[in-house]
Amino acid sequence: MTTKSKSYDGFTTDERAAMKERAKELKAAENGAKAEASVLEKIAEMPDGERELAERVHAIVKATAPELSPKLWYGMPAYAKDGKNVCFFQAAEKFGSRYCTFGFNDPANLDDGTMWPVAYALTKLTPAVEKQLAALVKKAVS
Repeated sequence: MTTKSKSYDGFTTDERAAMKERAKELKAAENGAKAEASVLEKIAEMPDGERELAERVHAIVKATAPELSPKLWYGMPAYAKDGKNVCFFQAAEKFGSRYCTFGFNDPANLDDGTMWPVAYALTKLTPAVEKQLAALVKKAVS
């Protein structure tokens, strides 16, 4: 009896590309200034509006939580503490979304009862939104 190999084709081209980027990131195991330079390079490649959001988010995270280390995660800017991703920025064009996303991972200290938001749609950074983002990042690393 021969066994037929099955392949799963449920991932989009963009999802496969993101997984390949992540594999490269893990192999590179960058740290320090090189990792931040990679984040800034990736931000510079984004379309104008998204690039401006990502640059401002990067500045807010660095100013609010200098203990977080910038790094690439699935080809997008992420910020880690003790090697664990706390938060990340995802450009809309990355997966054809209609808005950029700023999200948090499990190490973020955002727990509030039995349910709380872990991702936020970003279309524009007003002073009020910047203040809210900074407060969330500060709480996440507390």
